[in-house]
Amino acid sequence: MATDYGQGYGLDTAPGHPGGAAGERRHRMPAALRAPVEGRTWRELAFVLLSLPISVLLFVYAVTMVSLGAGLLVTFLGVPVLAAALAGCRGFGALERARARGLLGLEVGDPEPLRMKRQGLMGWVGAVLKSGASWRALLYAVLHLPWAVLSFVVTVNLWLLGWSLLTYPLWFWVFPVYAGQDGLQLYGDGRHSIYLDNPFEITVTALVGLLFTLAVPWIVRALTTVDRLMVHGLLGPSRLATRVVELESDRGVVVDTAAADLRRIERDLHDGAQARLVALAMDLGLAKEKLRENPQAAARMVDEAHGEVKTALQELRDLARGIHPAVLTDRGLDAALSSVASRCTVPVQVEVDLAERPAPAIEGIAYFTVSELLQNVSKHARATWAAVEVWRTENRLMLQVVDNGVGGAEVTAGSGLAGLMERLDAVDGILVVDSPAGGPTRVTAELPWRAERVR
Repeated sequence: MATDYGQGYGLDTAPGHPGGAAGERRHRMPAALRAPVEGRTWRELAFVLLSLPISVLLFVYAVTMVSLGAGLLVTFLGVPVLAAALAGCRGFGALERARARGLLGLEVGDPEPLRMKRQGLMGWVGAVLKSGASWRALLYAVLHLPWAVLSFVVTVNLWLLGWSLLTYPLWFWVFPVYAGQDGLQLYGDGRHSIYLDNPFEITVTALVGLLFTLAVPWIVRALTTVDRLMVHGLLGPSRLATRVVELESDRGVVVDTAAADLRRIERDLHDGAQARLVALAMDLGLAKEKLRENPQAAARMVDEAHGEVKTALQELRDLARGIHPAVLTDRGLDAALSSVASRCTVPVQVEVDLAERPAPAIEGIAYFTVSELLQNVSKHARATWAAVEVWRTENRLMLQVVDNGVGGAEVTAGSGLAGLMERLDAVDGILVVDSPAGGPTRVTAELPWRAERVR
């Protein structure tokens, strides 16, 4: 795999870029001061205000339909009604995910679809009742109402209190003109009353209102965090469904990689060793025909054929080494990686610290990963030395390849490092590339550890 090590990352710090001067001016005001007027704050406030009526509607629907379905279970109608109740909750769940996406910026995937084993109404009813996503949506409908009431009450009261006190200098004149009192009453009984009516008290009141106004956005943000957790946990895909999707994707990557490897092997055999063997057979046939007429020419042709045999054998050895080298099977990673390092164009220091051998599949992927990385070092890094380290940390096999080349390695679509990352991801592995412009380049791979089975 070829990877362009000559390209750097490059940081856009133009004036219009968020990391440039314009971005700095746009965010020069501290977050605590700009929070009350930020768009995110108003969207979260809208989410809280809408939660109460939506939750009331959802709660009433869920409780009514489930109660009706449970009451009719003694008849045939109870099961379809209960399925309809769950289906309605799934529909409300889609609405809530869209609302959370638009107002909270929360990206939540759709839950796993219904798996109908047979067509028709009863197949649909069975699929709805067996779906865990349906019951999680019902649980959300029941649990969200009390939280929505609490969030609504806290948010509305604190928000109104903060802005009312903050703007008190603008409307305190209402009390002496229309209410017949000096100002906002702070304390009062039958004999004593305290009013906020002088300039000092009015200023302090406004400052207290300012504190409330600055604090309320963060309180609302904390309240909506719980909403985010509820939407993500109850209305999104389950961990099992997410894992199934990941495994299906990884399986596709493994199948594609295996097919690509088979095509490569077939192409190398057809264009390399097979072509040489066909030419060798033809040369030996001609030499056989000339053996009696011109023994010297026949001898030269046999000698040339002998050289072709050596070349074909070397190509077959290289091809076999690329598939799975015998030294890896016989002697393990240390010897196999040392063999790979000896063919690198720069000196490579290899250090393998493993008390036992991993499973053959993991061992093969580790060998392939280091081989590809050292090929990149030879072709693109322009380095003078490299180092390979292999060790085990708990249940993970760690690989690290370091070189002092020009750096700038990037994991871009279609690059060798991207393909290598896909291969590692297919077995729950990780590839991390640290390659600043000018070097050095440090590539760390992490694989799951599975010990070799003793037969």
